[in-house]
Amino acid sequence: MELYKVTARREEHQKLLAERYPDAIGVLSADEIINDPEVDIVVVATSNDVHFSLAKQALEAGKHVVVEKPFTNTSREADELIALAKQKGLLLSVHHNARFHSDFKTVKRVLAEGRLGRVVSYEARFDRFRNFLRPGAWREENLPGSGIHYDLGAHLIDQALQLFGAPESVFADLRIQRDGAKAVDDFEYILSYPRLKVTLKGQMLAKEPTPRFAIYGMNGSFVKRGVDPQENLLRAGVRPEERPDWGVESADIQGSLSLLENGQDIHEYVLSEIGSGQDFYKNIVATLRGEEALYITAEQARDVIRILELGDLSWKEKRVVPVAGELIAY
Repeated sequence: MELYKVTARREEHQKLLAERYPDAIGVLSADEIINDPEVDIVVVATSNDVHFSLAKQALEAGKHVVVEKPFTNTSREADELIALAKQKGLLLSVHHNARFHSDFKTVKRVLAEGRLGRVVSYEARFDRFRNFLRPGAWREENLPGSGIHYDLGAHLIDQALQLFGAPESVFADLRIQRDGAKAVDDFEYILSYPRLKVTLKGQMLAKEPTPRFAIYGMNGSFVKRGVDPQENLLRAGVRPEERPDWGVESADIQGSLSLLENGQDIHEYVLSEIGSGQDFYKNIVATLRGEEALYITAEQARDVIRILELGDLSWKEKRVVPVAGELIAY
């Protein structure tokens, strides 16, 4: 794949583009990308308020489309894009890149190995600390799709659906905690399954690091701290091909298993899987060539939005909301 055109209106973005991707063309309007016959795939990595409109415009122009998560602001918008992509025979996917994080890949392996026994409780968190508001940040305005539940929560919901499928019900607690804040900055979702409780949380006032994952089963528990290293490297301008240890976590954030096996107490550290965000676009290429099935489907991403909507309803009406019949991919 070749990065061909990028919308870059601000001077600092144009400078950054020239430094990191000198062969790419900076343009001032998305129309210059969408209407270019040389463009095969349009990547919509904008603020959430225009995900739907730009993705729809690109599909109508005959382009394959990748949308940054969250897919859309409503499941109705998602359904419309899915139908349009099918009508035109185009690829439509959503960049739920947290599926390729080292920690989540490790959790999948631990669960698949079965040493925890029947899992009764799964907890996943994205906690940060920033006790001030960023001027001009759209995520912190009272807008559709703003708030950290649509940002960080979308990752956690997608991961939970991948692991466990559709829940029976949703309960959400959505709060605005920081002084002067207008959008949700603290969330908790409880997804109920038969004999399993899934708790997904995030907040902006966690000064001390909290576990990313804590899983409890009949035979013991697994706890994982730390964050996948890929995002920080990308922000620093490092590319995967420049680091032979790309996606490798440091030993000090390895997860730990505490088990009772054959009457013996066992405690051991678990070597983390290697993060592989680049696999997302490798799968996009392989799908377009007919070599693989699409790994992250628009239907899966749509169901994440539907869970977020049901969570909004749950908090508004202060009740547990059933999920039956609401999801289409699970």
